[in-house]
Amino acid sequence: MSSVVDVTVPVGQAEGTESVVGSWFKAVGDDVAENEPLLEISTDKVNMEVASPGSGRLSEILKQEGEAIEPGDVLGRIKMGGTSSSASGDLSPAVRRLLKEHNLDAAAISGTGKGGRITHQDVLDFVASRATPGATKPPARPAGAAGSGMPGRMVPHSQMRRSIAQHMVHSVNTAPHVTSVFDSDLSAVIAHRDASKAEFESRGAKLTFTAYFVRAATEALKAVPEANSRWHDDALEIFDDINIGIATALVSGGLIVPVIMKAQERDLFGIAERLQDITVRAREGRLDPKDVQNGTFTISNHGVSGSLVAVPIIINQPQSAILGIGKVERRAVAADADPEAIAVKPMCYVSLTIDHRVLDGYQANQFLTSFVAALRNP
Repeated sequence: MSSVVDVTVPVGQAEGTESVVGSWFKAVGDDVAENEPLLEISTDKVNMEVASPGSGRLSEILKQEGEAIEPGDVLGRIKMGGTSSSASGDLSPAVRRLLKEHNLDAAAISGTGKGGRITHQDVLDFVASRATPGATKPPARPAGAAGSGMPGRMVPHSQMRRSIAQHMVHSVNTAPHVTSVFDSDLSAVIAHRDASKAEFESRGAKLTFTAYFVRAATEALKAVPEANSRWHDDALEIFDDINIGIATALVSGGLIVPVIMKAQERDLFGIAERLQDITVRAREGRLDPKDVQNGTFTISNHGVSGSLVAVPIIINQPQSAILGIGKVERRAVAADADPEAIAVKPMCYVSLTIDHRVLDGYQANQFLTSFVAALRNP
């Protein structure tokens, strides 16, 4: 007699302002193998897979896509029994999402990844190869339809976008935002990076500017520990560990903030190594929930996409501050040796947006002074 096993939301795995069923990878009646990904749960922080607790057949789906869930909720049921293995177990969440979005069969696509695995780019290339000049576009909304009433089309929000929106509105409504902006000379950072990047790469870590920003932010947080804190109505909780989140844009849209834990205990190589690991896994959709938890401070390196300055950058609640890094560009500035002379240097604007309940402008400027000084002496 076959037994039935519940598929549940893992307890302690649903961190975020709201958790919902993102997408099911299987339909009722499909064979499933033990530990094969069955569905994806979405929050504003991370998408995480729920694996099958055994081999058999998916007999029920109790929570539909977009439905809110809590830890311990029963999502579906597996009727246990023999089954053949499924090739979808070799696909990443990002690949499965693309296949579903374009209604594609994985068997039709040749994989270029390790062992013939289908990559995100393989799917995009396949979709592009099928495109034709006469391909139909999404129909425009007729006048009078829901929305503004003007011609256009409605693009449904992803769960991540809805959760980010809620999180941003909550932050603005919770904390009075104030921003200070400084200018930073990266000449010393560039010289140090040019001299060190080959050695770092030989040890397995790519040395990026962001690694220097994390290291300098760590020193600034030591100088102004109130920026590494959480506001409570009766007290300010100042953390011993400096856990720095790195805002990372995703190829599929949205933003995620993986965390470098205990940055105060890491040297520049340790920071670069961890940074490379979490950013690669973030963009491939392979982050674990623990990778985005317990951040105490956040860096938004918006300059990588060309922005010079962005203020205010919304604070990642319940943190007390967020650091913004603008685009590095060569600009004419006063020379160090002779303030009457002009020199061309690699410069960038750096900003600190603070929760004004926690910090004052003086402390924000003290933080940025320390941060800029650390970049001058990498």
